[in-house]
Amino acid sequence: MTGRANRRRGEIEAVLDGERRILCLTLGALAELETAFAIDSLNELAARFSRGAIGAHDIIRIVGAGLRGGGNLMSDEDVAAMTAEGGIQGFARIVAELLSVTFAPAANEHGSRAAGSTGGAAAAGGDVQNPPLPHPGSG
Repeated sequence: MTGRANRRRGEIEAVLDGERRILCLTLGALAELETAFAIDSLNELAARFSRGAIGAHDIIRIVGAGLRGGGNLMSDEDVAAMTAEGGIQGFARIVAELLSVTFAPAANEHGSRAAGSTGGAAAAGGDVQNPPLPHPGSG
C-alpha cells in the first residue's frame, strides 16, 4: 500500500513482510473485532485490550483488522504467515501503536493531549480512557 499514514484518522504505518503498509481500525474493523472476541461494545473491547494480556491469536486478529481497515485485502491466515520487523515484539509494537491511535484522546497540534478530550470509543458514547497497551512479550 502506498501513501503515508494519517494519525488523525487513526492510521499507522508498519513494515510487514518487508513492505510498508497502512493499518487503521475503522468502525468496520472495530465491529469485526467485537464479533471475533464476542464482545458487545467498544467499551468492552477497550477494556479487554487494557488488561494487557494479548496472545498471538489476538495479535493476528487486531493486525488483520487493521490491515483490512487500511485497505489491504488480507485474511487472518495471511497475517499469521507474515513477518514483522522485530519479530513478535515488532507485532506487539504495531498492536500497541494501533490501539493507542484508536482509543487515546486526540493530541492538539503541539502534541499535548487536549484537556477533557476523549477519543475513539468514548466519542461513540462510552467513557473509554487511555487503556494500558500490551507490552512486547506479554500474552
